Amino acid sequence: MRVIVVGGGVVGTMHAWQAVERGHEVVQIEREAEARGASLRNFGQIWVSGRAGGEELDTALRARELWERIGAEVPGLGFRAIGSLTPVRNAREYAVAEAAAARPDAAARGYELVTTAEAREINPALRGTFEAALWCERDAAVEPRTAQLHLREALKASGRYTFLPGREVREVVGNGAVRDDHGDVHQGDAVVLATGAWLSGMVRELVPDLPVRRVRLQMMQTAPLGEKLTTSIADADSFRYYPAYKSDALDALNAEQAQAPVAAAHKMQLLMVQRQDGGLTIGDTHEYEHPFAFDTLEDPYEYLTEVVESFLGRPLPKIRHRWAGVYAQCTDTTRVVHRQQVADGVWLVTGPGGRGMTCSPAIAETTANELGW
Repeated sequence: MRVIVVGGGVVGTMHAWQAVERGHEVVQIEREAEARGASLRNFGQIWVSGRAGGEELDTALRARELWERIGAEVPGLGFRAIGSLTPVRNAREYAVAEAAAARPDAAARGYELVTTAEAREINPALRGTFEAALWCERDAAVEPRTAQLHLREALKASGRYTFLPGREVREVVGNGAVRDDHGDVHQGDAVVLATGAWLSGMVRELVPDLPVRRVRLQMMQTAPLGEKLTTSIADADSFRYYPAYKSDALDALNAEQAQAPVAAAHKMQLLMVQRQDGGLTIGDTHEYEHPFAFDTLEDPYEYLTEVVESFLGRPLPKIRHRWAGVYAQCTDTTRVVHRQQVADGVWLVTGPGGRGMTCSPAIAETTANELGW
């Protein structure tokens, strides 16, 4: 079988991985010289802990297994089974963490409510003030800026993979066939359009009423911390954002403890992961209303800096990079991904939202299974 994958981000690359792993030939086409969208502009978190139960959690857990397996084959991914800690600072936040640790699926997520001293044993860099923490053993991390590069190198070694950058696919021209902006036609037994947040042009023509929206976020990265951050870190605002934390305790938190004004205005939470060079990737905000701003705002960065410094008990290293990114999210946010046949032999796979990096291996595996690869 010959598979054409349109899109060089992590979702597209994982579809290529699944096809090559199953013995097929793959041509992957990317409109940029390299993927430059949400697949690079993220935390690199394999984030199991906050996922909704049912399909979303099952997908995340399966993806976590696949990431670890692929990471063993491709060391350059920098797969690290680091887990996460969410420090809590008062009784209301503690109650939400306690409710999460009592969920029926808590063991599958690796939840454990730990004391301040236990949290510092797990992550000695947490020298700030907090009362306890929710430990989530199943969370992990990879290096987002280089993951696709290393995956492609491994795919090329198969002898059945071709990467074509700098080509924008413009139209479907037949059963399993697309034409790019060079005028070349790429014929396969199946075409997967994994175009991420690029939902205009050909995608809009194929699916005018696509049930997917675009979401913009801001993030930053620091100079090396100078010590190891042994886990990823979230704050209690993540309880408000992720569906796994829904409970009466969360309702009480929302009713009785307002977010800081800056966090509320920008729909914020803290997520933080250390990169292999020692720098910290920190975010994030959420913007849903179009048209998106063209610039980044400083208030969210200042707020995140304060939160991180309160947990670390030390000044944050110099901020070296700030950026905004856009991802595609199903308008029905309970759906893991939008997967649709849009023409003969052509399927569109988009809209995983903030789950893209976490769930991409399992999303691609499901596509491969459903298409009979």
